[in-house]
Amino acid sequence: MMQTKIAIDAMGGDVGPSVTVPAALTFLAQSPDCRVLLVGRTGDIKAALSDARSVARDVLSRLEIIEAPELVGMDEDIRSAIRNKKRSSMRVAIDLVKSGDSHACVSAGNTGALMGTAKFVLKTLPGIDRPAICGVLPSRKGVVYVLDLGANAESTSEHLLQFAIMGAMLCSAVEGKPSPTVGLLNIGSEEIKGNEITKSAGELLKSSHLNFYGNVEGTDIYKGTTDVVVCDGFVGNVMLKASEGIAKMMGDFLKEEYTKSPIRKLMALASLPALNGFRARVDHRQYNGAALLGLRGIVVKSHGSADTFSFGRAILRAQSEAEHGLLGKISAEIERLHREGLLVPSASSDESESSSKLAAE
Repeated sequence: MMQTKIAIDAMGGDVGPSVTVPAALTFLAQSPDCRVLLVGRTGDIKAALSDARSVARDVLSRLEIIEAPELVGMDEDIRSAIRNKKRSSMRVAIDLVKSGDSHACVSAGNTGALMGTAKFVLKTLPGIDRPAICGVLPSRKGVVYVLDLGANAESTSEHLLQFAIMGAMLCSAVEGKPSPTVGLLNIGSEEIKGNEITKSAGELLKSSHLNFYGNVEGTDIYKGTTDVVVCDGFVGNVMLKASEGIAKMMGDFLKEEYTKSPIRKLMALASLPALNGFRARVDHRQYNGAALLGLRGIVVKSHGSADTFSFGRAILRAQSEAEHGLLGKISAEIERLHREGLLVPSASSDESESSSKLAAE
C-alpha cells in the first residue's frame, strides 16, 4: 500500500512548531501508513522535536524536515505573500502538493494568504470558478458540511451551485452517503424568501442532479436537517464565528455557575461525567480543519489558535480527503455535468488570469 504523505506548514498559526510538531508526531504514531513532511525553519523544528518526550524510531523514520526559511505573517497581505514569500513554509508546503511529493498539506497560517497562494500555485479544477472553504460542524444527527466559510465574501448563484456540488462530493466521499441532502441557507424556508442571488441559486439547485432539500434557516444547521448547507462566504464566516462564540459562552456560564459556592463545587463533582460529556459534544477542537475545495490539490486550513489536539484533527481531515480520492471524484462529477450541460462556468472565471499576473508584477 502506498503511503499517504502530508505536508505540514510547521511555522503557521499563533504558536508554530510547539503545536504543529507534537501534533505531527501523534498523527504518525496513530497512522502507520502515513508520512509527514514538516516544512519550516529546520532549527525551530528540531528544537520542538527535542522537546518531545520519547518518540518511537518508527515514527521518526516516517518524518522528514523540509527547509523553508521565510514566514507568512498572520496579518500579511495576500499579494505580498504570493510575490515576496516564495520560500515561506506555507508556499513550500503547497508546492509539495503541486509537484506530487505530497498528497495534501495542512496549515494554520493566514487564511487569506493560504487561499490566495494555494489558488495561484495549484489553480482551480476545470469548471470551478472559485475555491470555497468547507467546514464540518456538529449536529443533532451527527455532522453537517457547511460552505463557504469565508473564501468568497460575494458569490453568484452559479458559484453557490458549484459550492453545493463540491460539498456534496466531499460529504459523499468521507461519510459514505451516496446522495447527501443539500440545503441553501436563507432567511426563511419559503421559496419566495431571500435576495435575488439566493432565489436564483435555489432554481439552479432544483434543476441540478443534487438531492436538494430546499431553503434552510440557521437553526437547521445544528438540527441536522440536511447533510450539506451552502451559503456565501460572508454569511458563512459570520455564522461560524457566532457559533464558536456561543459555545464558549455556554461553557463559561456553566463554569461560573458551578464555582459560585462550595456547595455548587461539590455538585459539579457529582455531575462531572455529564459535564465532561457536554464539553466533548460542543468542543469545536474536534471539528478543526476546513477543506479548501475546488483546487487541483488538497489543502486543509486549521484554526490559527489550534492546540496540539485540534491541529491533529486537521491533519486527520487531510489524510481522509486524500485517501478517499476526493479530487478525482469532484473532477469526474464536474466533467459529467459539463457534458450534460448542467453546469456552465460563470462569467467571472477570469480570476485565475488575474492571480497569475501577480508573479509578473
